[in-house]
Amino acid sequence: MSRSLKTVIVNGSLSHPSRTRILLDALHARLGQALPLQAQVIDLLDLQPHLGAALSKDDLPPSTRQAVDAIEQADFLIVGAPVYRASLPGLLKHLFDLIDLDALQGKPVLLAATGGSPRHALILDHQLRPLFGFFSALTLPIGVYATPEDIQGGQVASEALRQRIELTVQLSAPVLRGALQQLEPALAEQAA
Repeated sequence: MSRSLKTVIVNGSLSHPSRTRILLDALHARLGQALPLQAQVIDLLDLQPHLGAALSKDDLPPSTRQAVDAIEQADFLIVGAPVYRASLPGLLKHLFDLIDLDALQGKPVLLAATGGSPRHALILDHQLRPLFGFFSALTLPIGVYATPEDIQGGQVASEALRQRIELTVQLSAPVLRGALQQLEPALAEQAA
């Protein structure tokens, strides 16, 4: 039985257009060439009118609740954040505050970020990785960071970023294939 990884791409940017979204789209496109992905994109910008006022999932309107449910039900997450004042956006953190504590256990998560200079690249390891570690998610050992020089004119502009994306696919694909294989027996049991 063949299956796609139910993938949710979370764009933590509140800007449109967004360099973070461009990076996430490039990662998704390249990973999709290597693996069968069934992807849904969640843009934080679309959730922000209702998300900030919610103290629990019960406070969310249906459209925003569907985004939270999609994250919880995903097989694989790709999460990208812009760096704001040396940190991830507070509203993105709040989105994950509403996620069930057990929903992401063992799920692979690919981390990505964009920022104004290379010195902000540590956001991947010092803020995003601990957040998903709290959920016992399987953060992939490689993340992708991009600066304004890497993304220009609405596309990936630097060879260094293209190479990083390629390396990310090479290192992530075996883990994601393993995740797919683990899902196959569960599907067979459900069909029986």
